[in-house]
Amino acid sequence: MVVLRTTCVLLTALSRAASVTSRLVGIPTVPFTTSGDGAYSVTSLKALVVDSNFAESRDETGETLIPPTLQDFAKTFAADLSSVLDLDISLSNANEATQDSIFLTLGEPSKYVDVTGAPTAEGYTLSVNSSGIVISGASPLGAWWGTRTILQQALLSNSSIPYGEGDDAPGWRTRGMMLDAGRHYYPPEFVIELCAYMSFFKQNIFQLHLSDNLYNNVNLYSREQSLQLGAWFRLWSESEDLAGLAKYKNESYTKDQFDEMQSACASRGVTVIPEIEAPGHSLSIVQWKPELALSSDLSQLNISYPDTIPTMKTIWSTFLPWFQSKTVHIGADEYTGDVNEYNRFVNVMAGYIHQESGKAIRIWGTFPPKPEYDNVYRNVSIQHWEFFEDDPYHDYILNNYSVLNSDDTFYTVAKWSGSYPQVVDVARTFDGDPADGGLWQPFVFDTRTAANNPERADPRVLGAVTPLWNDYGPNATVYSEAFYTWRDGIPALADKQWGGDLSASEFAAASAPLLPRAPSQNLARAVASVSPTVLDYRAAEATRRRYFGALGSGWRDAAVPDRSGNGYDASTDCAVADAAVRLTPSCAFRTPLSSKGRDYALSLRLRVDEVADGTRDAVLASGADSELRLTPALSFLASGNYYRLNATTVPLGRWVDLTVVGRGNQTFARVTETALDAALPELGGSDGDDGEEFFAVLGVNGQSLVWAPIAIEAPIGQIGGADSNWSGQLAAMRLSSEA
Repeated sequence: MVVLRTTCVLLTALSRAASVTSRLVGIPTVPFTTSGDGAYSVTSLKALVVDSNFAESRDETGETLIPPTLQDFAKTFAADLSSVLDLDISLSNANEATQDSIFLTLGEPSKYVDVTGAPTAEGYTLSVNSSGIVISGASPLGAWWGTRTILQQALLSNSSIPYGEGDDAPGWRTRGMMLDAGRHYYPPEFVIELCAYMSFFKQNIFQLHLSDNLYNNVNLYSREQSLQLGAWFRLWSESEDLAGLAKYKNESYTKDQFDEMQSACASRGVTVIPEIEAPGHSLSIVQWKPELALSSDLSQLNISYPDTIPTMKTIWSTFLPWFQSKTVHIGADEYTGDVNEYNRFVNVMAGYIHQESGKAIRIWGTFPPKPEYDNVYRNVSIQHWEFFEDDPYHDYILNNYSVLNSDDTFYTVAKWSGSYPQVVDVARTFDGDPADGGLWQPFVFDTRTAANNPERADPRVLGAVTPLWNDYGPNATVYSEAFYTWRDGIPALADKQWGGDLSASEFAAASAPLLPRAPSQNLARAVASVSPTVLDYRAAEATRRRYFGALGSGWRDAAVPDRSGNGYDASTDCAVADAAVRLTPSCAFRTPLSSKGRDYALSLRLRVDEVADGTRDAVLASGADSELRLTPALSFLASGNYYRLNATTVPLGRWVDLTVVGRGNQTFARVTETALDAALPELGGSDGDDGEEFFAVLGVNGQSLVWAPIAIEAPIGQIGGADSNWSGQLAAMRLSSEA
């Protein structure tokens, strides 16, 4: 990676300014009072020491049922120090700090309070002097958030942290994001990486919306069409009682996978809150049991039907043992049936879930309480999202309900929407308080009218969770586009959810170096490189490697050196002759990499001689996130969906330069006939011609189609190979980070 010296100078100046104002600029900001002009360099660290008196302590007061110990958090932190700061220091337990160490311990919990004045286990004290660094947490989770501060400050301040001390604690208990995994599946590893990214900025809740359907246009669709409409339930159980509920095992979460996601997220202080949607948005349940449908809208449940509530109890009794959170979400959004039946459904399910598991439940604000209703129990928390559904302050908070702020001020809808943006409105976090035009924080439900907001310290405001919706289904986006929707939004929201006070200019300066360095994730699919040229292979330079063993000697696969200077040498078990790798379905050309995200230009000089008879697809290149195919048009298979070009293909028996360009949220491909010995073309566009663009085609409520750009990662793991269904030759493969 190329490091710009000007960035270091800017960040050092930023940190010095923060010291003067008794706060450290980070995401979130950290209260901190300096002592003198000195600073401790983390490069001097020799040890990470865990207070042996508290090594096995856990925070039992938080949202998760699987809280890590202080020792667990320390192990994760040690790995982060190595991966982020290249610090490989010893980890040990002792009763006190040693010279040049980070000492993790626990302090007096009552010292740390949230915005309401109530104690919070997520607070910590950061102390820095010439001997080292001490983090004293209200709990192990509090100490964990302190470790995030150390990593950030080291990145922002050229590896040094000023001498001094500060007490830091979040203003609100619930801080996070919600992902619509109902209408778009995301693999467990992607969810886990998102948790790591969120955790770096001290968010602690990841709500997973696990069932939903495309909009059921009752004015257009027949009953048969509604029963065939896209609808998904993402939890896979082997129970006979639920056979047929989840249709696609490869795009559902098994218990082992859900356990893995919850455990990995909890290891970084993030609790997964599961949401199973009913009685609205329930077409996946109705397609399983059509008799449960509301006659006026098959995507909603008829609550009065005798088997509806027992069916929902069966679903919840199956999955409650999976869920390692103290709160679960039953959806209850946008129901158009009878309000009294709705309220009965919510209360029955709340009582049942609490009786079976001791868990609390949350619902989306739908039918606010009225004197004439038998209202929803007050121990059911409300997730507000839009003022046409409810007035969170006047309807709920003043009636003693606890409310989570998910107002659609910060809503996003993936790829396209007639109402909402495709990236978080970061600017609004800096001016979203209508009382003074100042910073938005979770108590601000209405960014236009101050009278609709409670006091900042109102204890019935739980915090804020910001959703990303996939209204137009799974083919609208590839997985990584969810990350880009949130890339800037997560840190911007996290600062204000915690109670931080970053200005727009401070956020811009801090986010540039921090965002790409969040540990334990590579959501951007970045590839380290000493120059814009990431890979450069020429088959003519392949050499066979000899091996020697007890039974004699022989020849290994051929090595193909990387001319880029990065050392990403490739290998092949194919024959190499006449300056080309002879590819067949029984051999492959392999690199040590897999995918490259935005931006890139991938160029292949190849010849496809034959596509296997009877096959529809030939896999030219493959990686973890995508495959480049002939179908026979040039196509991508990514995130479970095909994206095909209309007019571009690879002719058989001819040498071509195949170039794929990923620029921002767009992807292009160009095929140009050439000769084996012709000069290789410049990477990227040729005379402004990127070729044909790949598009996602979105169906909008059965009424229209929308063509939208799609950002697909470059598949750079393998050319050809088993099940590739083609034979041919590869002369060169090059990849640039400039498009």
